[in-house]
Amino acid sequence: MATDLEKNTRTAYSSASSARTIPNDDPVSTIDEESKKADAKDAANVRQDTAVEKVEDAGLSIDVGEHPDGGLKAWSVVFGYALVFIPGLVIGRIFDMGYVKLPLSIASAVLVIATFLNAQCKQYWQFLLCQGFAVGLSCGVIFGILMGTPAHWFKRRVGLALGIQALGSSVAGTLYPIIVKNLIQKVGFQWTMRVLGFIEVALLAVQLATVERRLPPKVHSGPFLDFSVFKNASFSIYTLSSFLAFLGIYTVLTYIDVSAVSIGIPESLAFYLLSIANACSAVGRVSGPLNVMTPATFLAGIMTYIWPFAKSKGGNIAVAVVYGGSSGVYVSMLSAPIVYMGRTEDVGVRIGMCFTVIAIGAVAGPPISGAINAATGGFTFTGIYA
Repeated sequence: MATDLEKNTRTAYSSASSARTIPNDDPVSTIDEESKKADAKDAANVRQDTAVEKVEDAGLSIDVGEHPDGGLKAWSVVFGYALVFIPGLVIGRIFDMGYVKLPLSIASAVLVIATFLNAQCKQYWQFLLCQGFAVGLSCGVIFGILMGTPAHWFKRRVGLALGIQALGSSVAGTLYPIIVKNLIQKVGFQWTMRVLGFIEVALLAVQLATVERRLPPKVHSGPFLDFSVFKNASFSIYTLSSFLAFLGIYTVLTYIDVSAVSIGIPESLAFYLLSIANACSAVGRVSGPLNVMTPATFLAGIMTYIWPFAKSKGGNIAVAVVYGGSSGVYVSMLSAPIVYMGRTEDVGVRIGMCFTVIAIGAVAGPPISGAINAATGGFTFTGIYA
C-alpha cells in the first residue's frame, strides 16, 4: 500500500514539474500552464486520497498471509482474554465476603476510562495497558461477580438464569464487530472508541442498579488459594475438563473468517461469519437444562472437526450457525454445575478456583492453534487439535 502511495505521489509530482519547465511568455499559454499545474495538483490529491483510503481499508481487511505469529501484539490479545478469568481467584473470595457494588463500581469505571483512553493511544505500550490489562482485568472482575449472583436467587432454574445472563455477550458479539467496522469507515478509530465508551456507560449503569446478592456474607479464614475445594472429585474432574475444553473451544471463532478468505470466500461475507456464530450462540445460551450441556459440547467438537473441510459459502455459514449455537450452551452454563458441587455460601471460591485453571487454557490454546496452523500451512490439523 505504501509503495502505491509513493508511486502515485512521484507520478503526480513529475507531471507538475514537467508543466513548470515549459518556457512560454504568452499570457494565454501561461493561463493554460497554470491550469495544467492545478490539474496535476488535483490529480496528486486524488491519487493520495485513494491510496490513503486503501491503507485505511487495509486495517479492516483480513490478511491471510501475514500473521504476527507471536510477538507483543499477538500476545496482548491472549493476555487480555486470559485476564478475564484470572481475577476470579480473588473476586470469588471477595464476592463471598459480601462485596458486590464496590468492586463492580471500580471495575466499571476502569473499563469506561480504558475505552476512552484507548482512543488516544499512539504507541503499542499504551494499547497494551489500556486494551490488554485495564479492559481485561475490569471485565474479569465484572464477569466473576456476575457468574456468582444467580446462585443467590435461583436454585432449580439457575441454569436458565445463567443462560439469560450470558445472552448479553451473544448480542454484543453480534453487534460490536458490525458497529466497529461501519463506524471506523465513517468517523475514524478515535470516535469509534468513544462511541463504544458511551455505550458501556449506559449498559454498566443498568448493571450497577440491578445486580445484588441475597445471602449474608461469609468470612473465609483460609488462604485465597483454597485447594480444599479439589477434594470434591466431581469439581476436580469438571475443572480439568473445562481446562481442556478452553484449549480449543475458541479456535473456530478465532480462525473461521481467516480460513474462509483463504479458500476464496469474499471478505465481505467472511467478516460476518463471526457475527453469525455469536448470534446463533444466543439460542444455545437460553435453551434447555444442564443435561443439554454434554451433547451440545459434543456437537461443538464434531463441528470443529468438520470446519476445515467446509469449502463453500453455505458450508462455512452452516458451521458458524451450528458451532455458535452449540458452543453457546457450554459457555453460558460454564459455572452452573459448580453451583451444585458444594454449599451456595462458597460458590464464589469454587468459581474463582475453576476460572483460574481455565485461564491457563485460555492463554495456551490460541498460541497452540496458531503454531499448528503455521507448521502445517492449513487449518486441517488445527481443527483436529481443537
